[in-house]
Amino acid sequence: MRQSKLLSAQLQVLRQQMYPPEAMKSMKTFTSREVASLLGVAESTLRQMSIDGEGVIPDRQDNGRRAYTLAQINELRVFLAHKRPGESLGFLPRRREGDKLQVIAVANFKGGSAKTTTTVHLAHYMALQGLRVLVLDLDPQASLSTMFGYQPEFDVDENETLYAALRYDEEERRPLREVIRKSYFEGVDIVPGNLELMEYEHETPQAIARGLSRGDGMFFRRLKSVISEVENDYDLVLIDSPPQLGYLTLGALYAATSLIITVHPAMLDVASMNQFLAMTSDLMSVIEDAGGSLDHDFIRYIITRHNPHDAPQVNVVALLRSLFGQDVLAAPVVDTTAIANAGLEKKSLYEIARGAVGRDTLNRALESVDAVNGEIFQLVKTVWGRT
Repeated sequence: MRQSKLLSAQLQVLRQQMYPPEAMKSMKTFTSREVASLLGVAESTLRQMSIDGEGVIPDRQDNGRRAYTLAQINELRVFLAHKRPGESLGFLPRRREGDKLQVIAVANFKGGSAKTTTTVHLAHYMALQGLRVLVLDLDPQASLSTMFGYQPEFDVDENETLYAALRYDEEERRPLREVIRKSYFEGVDIVPGNLELMEYEHETPQAIARGLSRGDGMFFRRLKSVISEVENDYDLVLIDSPPQLGYLTLGALYAATSLIITVHPAMLDVASMNQFLAMTSDLMSVIEDAGGSLDHDFIRYIITRHNPHDAPQVNVVALLRSLFGQDVLAAPVVDTTAIANAGLEKKSLYEIARGAVGRDTLNRALESVDAVNGEIFQLVKTVWGRT
């Protein structure tokens, strides 16, 4: 306990140094070139719109260049979607009436498979495309919350995690909307986590014994029921699952419309994933025997931390592709110092400033992550009936 308090205090000091003066993360601005790339228009079109006073008026930096916030980019999406109705889905790809809310669980109980990093990059990528994203931190270790700038023991009080919405105590349970927080990243909301989430693992067996886990209140249905409360507010829900197959993970698997399994291409990791798949299969059977219906739109494997020059890793990737075919995403996430350096500042590659790492290194890393996230986005759009 003494060492935990020492470390917590030092982490708080580091955060205050990293994000002065409020000790909270903030969102970067975007250049005209970056905005044009995100919107799929020419930079000259943006310049002319700014001159004509159309859309939004960006800020001017000291060097005279235009700087756009993500909120302004989203305003431009709406403006262009109305101005060019034939291209509206390209500018504003949010789900329309009749489109199913996409709930993607990122899972694997092997540590070091980059679950949290994958979730953060996917959330940021989808928000940059104009989607409304909710991320749920189901891991008591709360690494996802840390990446979003929350120090769990300081910033997340009692009954402020997802446990507050899932708990069996009717008097203490809160609506999900009350524990959702706006993040610093425009378009991304978060329900942070901390050690309190372990209470759900402890209480569920007792609730089952007392007959409290029935109907929609059954332990594996509770998360899906809770998400339905805010279904109209989001296009995509991302769940960072805990690294074990407990009641929270079962709830995530049942609530999910799709499943992403991260795998580091090393034999020990693959052997561990095999156990994860076997146990997951058994537990899904238990859910179905209890009346639960599991119908995922897609299940995909992401190769993470891949070194294409490492022969054993290349062989493992080849093995996975030969066994699982198209269920393995075509693009792997390469092992790069850019992601590690960004992680030191609790940032994704989409936040890191140019110059923080070598330009070529950052570009290669972004190309890799963009390719992976682009594949997932395409799968989501296919579910929504868009080709």
